[in-house]
Amino acid sequence: MNDDGQEFTGLNYELLVEESLRMVVRSALQITEISGLPGETHFYIAFKTGYPGVTMDDALRAQHPETITIVLQHQFADLVVADDSFTVTLFFGGKPSTMTVPFAAVTSFNDPSVGFGLQFGGDDEADNDREVGDEAVIETPDGAETAADNGGTAEVVSLDSFRKSPS
Repeated sequence: MNDDGQEFTGLNYELLVEESLRMVVRSALQITEISGLPGETHFYIAFKTGYPGVTMDDALRAQHPETITIVLQHQFADLVVADDSFTVTLFFGGKPSTMTVPFAAVTSFNDPSVGFGLQFGGDDEADNDREVGDEAVIETPDGAETAADNGGTAEVVSLDSFRKSPS
């Protein structure tokens, strides 16, 4: 028992895995911040535009009120990675637009050049039946043909396959 009188029911491994996978996103962006994108590497990053801490142009948020997918490839600048978020300037129609995205707002991260992708379930306020972290999935991104051409492979792994079956 802990001090608040509730019984300890075990560790939330799904949440721990999701937090670790978000660190993969942070690390990839930190490497990019320092060294740039090598070769054909590019990132598709989807995130919840209404998530607390997301800052972006109001007109862009109005066009994408729930989620947006950004691409870090050729036209981005000023990437700064913090412990809990990243800031980047993208160019829409030739005009710069700076945004800050907490890692907790990210719903997917893909690098189609190598067939790598992560998808996060997270704590969607509109879906109170889901637990935090119950859908962290390593998946093949839509650019799987590109990965196959480069000799890469990807595997879909759902956290459900690791959960203990009810007795």
